Amino acid sequence: MSVEEQARVAESLPGEVTWDEMAMPEGDLHSQGKMETLDVLRGFFSRQRRQVYLGTELPVYYPGERRFAPDLLAVRDVETHPRNKWVVSQEGKGLEWVMEVHVGGDRKKDAEYNLERYARLGIPEYFIYDRAKERLEAYRLPSPEARKYERIAEEEGRYRSEVLGLEFEMVGGKLRLWAGNALLLESHELLERVQRLREEEARLREEEVRRREEAERRVEEEAQLREEEARRRQEAERRLAELQAELERLRRPGAR
Repeated sequence: MSVEEQARVAESLPGEVTWDEMAMPEGDLHSQGKMETLDVLRGFFSRQRRQVYLGTELPVYYPGERRFAPDLLAVRDVETHPRNKWVVSQEGKGLEWVMEVHVGGDRKKDAEYNLERYARLGIPEYFIYDRAKERLEAYRLPSPEARKYERIAEEEGRYRSEVLGLEFEMVGGKLRLWAGNALLLESHELLERVQRLREEEARLREEEVRRREEAERRVEEEAQLREEEARRRQEAERRLAELQAELERLRRPGAR
């Protein structure tokens, strides 16, 4: 099949999954689990200026395999333009990292079937974010040729993704991501932090203005005190001169 024919076939593939293929809706906990992590990853790689494509519930086509749509997926060093499907034969690259978010229902799909399928497809890393049990499971292929996952060992409460270069940790029932010792924040957390910094900056500016005005007021008061002191000294000198003059007058012969 020519390149043009392959492109036409890829274009004809549906960009959505059917109702039969979709998992049962799991509500806000499920959608938030995906979107919060997606938001953090997009923000981080955008700031790093790295070309990492991130997708959620994107139909994925591997040659000879039934299509599937992971909750969250990542592929490095590819164009990050919007897609409505990922066709491996067209992209020239398979998925590199997948995360499934589990909230309720049959856990076998994520913990057994997908565990076997993603390994068989050669996807290097697979994470399961179990929101119901507030825990994280992480798997990695021990080598590019391997087709069976090994569990990623937890280190001080964190699971490291070699693909993404990040660490994942459950904190208070919430999935948090780390880049070294730096906690990665969601967009709304970054905005809140920026807002707090702006408020603190405004407070410091107001305090500086207040201190400057207070200093100027003290300078003005000191100047007024010096003027008053000079005026009193001049008045005292004037009165002393008058008294001396009166004494001189009284000392003169014939003075009364």
